[in-house]
Amino acid sequence: MPEGPVYDPHGTRRAPLRAITHQAGSYGGEHHAEPSAAGFQYDEATLRELMHDWNDLANEFADDLSRARAIATAEGPGLEYASDGNAELIRQSGLALTTTLEGRESYCRAMAAKFQTALGKYAAAEDNHSTEINQTGGSL
Repeated sequence: MPEGPVYDPHGTRRAPLRAITHQAGSYGGEHHAEPSAAGFQYDEATLRELMHDWNDLANEFADDLSRARAIATAEGPGLEYASDGNAELIRQSGLALTTTLEGRESYCRAMAAKFQTALGKYAAAEDNHSTEINQTGGSL
């Protein structure tokens, strides 16, 4: 993690995500899998929080993207060569910025969708376990 202040133009950066100290539910691995096996385990609340965090971050990139489009369409202040050349370089920079921001927003939306999928799997597993318990005459 970098030391010193972090650029935060909107004042919206949250504290770093906390480490998971307990594990419940599973996504990506079997319950009996060895600790080195692929996958991870989070509880439902953490999955929901992560999904919202990724969507919030995607929304920040979308807000920045709307501003970057203004840079990508910049016009020079005058009709002389220097103004036109400077505006062209600014537009190229703005296009690179919009391309980057679009990619980052897309990545964040995809991550949020993965956590939403994991939430669906978590809910389905909970329903299955509840049904099994009820069928054996137990209660939650």
